[in-house]
Amino acid sequence: MGLLDKLLGRSKKAAGDMTGDSSMQREGAAQERQGAAEDSAAKHEEMAQDKRNEAAEARAEREHS
Repeated sequence: MGLLDKLLGRSKKAAGDMTGDSSMQREGAAQERQGAAEDSAAKHEEMAQDKRNEAAEARAEREHS
């Protein structure tokens, strides 16, 4: 969803720039930041899950050794 929010936000911001609508510019910028934050959170959650999986595999190897 983050990528979609970033794209929609960028579009709103551009539309606000073209029309001179500062509230639309702010709304678009906020939506773009939100999308970037969601992407970052998803990336970090994936990295955390990878580390949890590695730890579980290491634990299983130690128990079976």
